[in-house]
Amino acid sequence: MNSFTRRVLFFLFFFSGFASLVYQVVWTRMAFASFGIITPVLSVVLSVFMAGLAVGSWLGGRFIASFVKKSGFSAAVFYAGAELLIGLGAFAVPKLFVVSEHLLLPAGQMNSFSYFLFSALALAISIFPWCVCMGTTFPFMMSYVRELEARNTESFSFLYLANVLGAMSGTFFTAVMLVENLGFRHTLWVAAAGNFTVAFISCCLAWEQRHKKISRVEAEVKMAARAPMENSPARLNQLILFSTGGIAMAMEVVWSRAFTPVLKTQVYSFALIVFTYLGATFFGSLAYRRALRRNRVAAKGKLFFALAVAAFLPVLVNDPRIVPGQFWIGSINPIGAFALLGSICPFCALLGYLTPGLVDEYASGQPQRAGQAYAINVLGCILGPLISCYLLLPWLSERHALILLGLPFIGFWLALGAAQSWFRRLGFGLVITTLLIWTACGSEDFEGAMFKTEKNTAVRRDYMASVISFGSEMNDKWLLVNGIGMTKLNPITKFIAHLPLAFHHGQPKSMLVICFGMGTTYRSALNWDIDTTAVELVPSVTKAFGFYHADAEKFINHPNGHIVIDDGRRYLSRCGKFFDVITVDPPPPIEAAGSSLLFSRDFYTLVRQHMNTNGIVQMWFPGGEVLTAQAVIRSISESFPYVRCFPSVNGWGIHLLASREPIEKLTPAQLAARMPAAAQTDLLEWSGSQDAPGYLARVITNEYSVPISLNSNLDVQVTDDRPFNEYFLLRRWFGNLKN
Repeated sequence: MNSFTRRVLFFLFFFSGFASLVYQVVWTRMAFASFGIITPVLSVVLSVFMAGLAVGSWLGGRFIASFVKKSGFSAAVFYAGAELLIGLGAFAVPKLFVVSEHLLLPAGQMNSFSYFLFSALALAISIFPWCVCMGTTFPFMMSYVRELEARNTESFSFLYLANVLGAMSGTFFTAVMLVENLGFRHTLWVAAAGNFTVAFISCCLAWEQRHKKISRVEAEVKMAARAPMENSPARLNQLILFSTGGIAMAMEVVWSRAFTPVLKTQVYSFALIVFTYLGATFFGSLAYRRALRRNRVAAKGKLFFALAVAAFLPVLVNDPRIVPGQFWIGSINPIGAFALLGSICPFCALLGYLTPGLVDEYASGQPQRAGQAYAINVLGCILGPLISCYLLLPWLSERHALILLGLPFIGFWLALGAAQSWFRRLGFGLVITTLLIWTACGSEDFEGAMFKTEKNTAVRRDYMASVISFGSEMNDKWLLVNGIGMTKLNPITKFIAHLPLAFHHGQPKSMLVICFGMGTTYRSALNWDIDTTAVELVPSVTKAFGFYHADAEKFINHPNGHIVIDDGRRYLSRCGKFFDVITVDPPPPIEAAGSSLLFSRDFYTLVRQHMNTNGIVQMWFPGGEVLTAQAVIRSISESFPYVRCFPSVNGWGIHLLASREPIEKLTPAQLAARMPAAAQTDLLEWSGSQDAPGYLARVITNEYSVPISLNSNLDVQVTDDRPFNEYFLLRRWFGNLKN
């Protein structure tokens, strides 16, 4: 195989990997919109994605030889067909998500077993076929390489290197450039164009092969003189591939949660972790290829000693005494982010070195064996996210979960390090033992730091998140979800309920509260003695209600109150109810996916369909970038003809009230007169005043003008396809939009 052909194959697999990660990133985000922004959805998407790769890899390796033999075509033709089908998935998957979303509406609340089961099935039907096609690309291309060079035993690591580099680039460009400029739909079209281009070039390669004698080797090719790695039993290789794949994916999920106090919850935070993971993997694979050319591949025993040490580095570095985290929302701390991301690089690089070497050794260049080995590795990747989501994180802190996941590497080192001298094994053992004791006893996580600094602290965990409640005084009680401050006891959350209810024309009878938080808005609404439903994604958040309000039991058992565990958008789609008032208090930060799906014009269209005559929706915008505020106001203004904007009682953030009918111009005294006595008492509970009209006047008399608050650029709005608030780097870096 000449150098030009090698470059062409590298190019093909680079773009194949690029498109695959574009699909994974965009499909995951689209799945959130259709199935809810919950951890199980992320875990299922990742697991189904990996399951498709495993099945495709195994089937492709199993049948490619017979396909080529019976058809007489080059394997490049089948590779082109796989890429063509993958590209069609860019158009099919979004439509399948929409259909699945509607079919799942009768499945009940989002925490129900039936919903988990049927949503997993729907996600599998939607993305599994295309992922199978992605999995076939490795054995199909390896078969083509054998046509060109029958004795090539290292083709997997060569293709793996190109694929990982493409995947890293796909992650970066999707998060930083493509979605912000093109939106999700057109970003998928870019990936599809890449697949179609790869398919066309592959057909050209096959056409070039038509007059050449294709060497198809039926028997196994003997290992070359320079074996990729030292011989070891095949079953042990399989066990290592399975275990490392599962542990790596499980760790990625835990890292995402453990690093939240430093990296925050913006879309770029997870992209940074994936980009770093893939980048380090690429450099590890590159180091393996160089060692292979020099016939100096590292022994497995040494590699697993290094992995046993590297697995605990993120635990050591993610210590608040080393990298301080902040529970309030803010920008990413670059020094802390660099330290945390750097801590996972050695581990990922070592896996990037180990994995292609194991597959090369196991497969000896044979597509069938390579397909089996890669499928085994990916099978572990299927189980990893599920284990971390459902078994580890609901019961253990992130620090202890990472320690537990690191232990198998010590076991592999003990099994594979027997060939080393006793002196070296003793030294390695002392290093690992010291590291293990330090991570287990000496290091500290964010929760541990909270317990030390706050006397009154409670931690609750579930499949969704770790929920921390702390504080003793009324004005110093906080709610943290995965280490990020969601809210504190604040009179603003009382106004979120009382303002729209008081402005409502006629006696309000029903209210929907989207985002339960500390339960303050829900509690305030029930003081109007109306039918009140609160929807919350994280079960443990609702269980913390009593931590913040001494009378929580009264409202939990209130005959007019209903607490539902679900996604707010999904609940509206399935409930079939109509409400007089709907309040929305999106979870911070405003750049998170959970906020953008509630700021979206598509969401307001859904809200309109569930409002009674004279119904009012109250959207809370906490403040931040001016352009984002303008985008949110335009989105709600394009959906409702009547919108009013009021500043909060604390002087920050905006109450947006919208309706299909005119919202009356009322004085503070008139608003107070509409409020029941219990509602007035609740409003003034934390005000230090007995003057309800005067307290309301602090908000009503400072109303903003909606037209002045809009941006002249009509593209400055939030939609499901183009979440303006969520993707923002280019406009903030280069100022390509005006305030």
